[in-house]
Amino acid sequence: MQAVHCSLERHGQAVLDIFNDAIANSTALYDYRPRTAQNIDDWFAAKERGGFPVLGFEGEEGDLLAFGSYGHFRAFPAYKYTVEHSIYVQRDHRGQGLGEALMRELIAAARAADMHVMIGGIDMGNAASIALHEKLGFVHAGTIRQAGFKFGRWLDLGFYQLTLDTPRDPVDG
Repeated sequence: MQAVHCSLERHGQAVLDIFNDAIANSTALYDYRPRTAQNIDDWFAAKERGGFPVLGFEGEEGDLLAFGSYGHFRAFPAYKYTVEHSIYVQRDHRGQGLGEALMRELIAAARAADMHVMIGGIDMGNAASIALHEKLGFVHAGTIRQAGFKFGRWLDLGFYQLTLDTPRDPVDG
């Protein structure tokens, strides 16, 4: 297993496949329709424009096992030190520690970028993701009840946050 910076050219199709599996088979994404190649092109372009990392782990054959990123939490200037992250692990590789390893990489990247708060929006039925976040020091910051509707049921969206010791000298504006 090797940590990598993901690129559209090398990892775009695998990212698309992992996203679409999560859409079709889980509540990790509150989305109904599969993403398209154009969606992934736009997603990678937005990450690049924002200076946000797309990190992953490849297997021995170079196949993408997991990926994650973060981006703007809200589009107002005073949120400039807060990011919302997401991680996705390919179905056949869940439960092997990739999620934790990937989160540790994203936390390190956020610190290096002088972020202050990382936010994870997690379906409250996703006990594994909640446990992972709590293990890494995230705390429950609130729940929006019945925020989504998927698979014939209402879904509660929990927000988990990790407050980092960065930036050293935050500034307004």
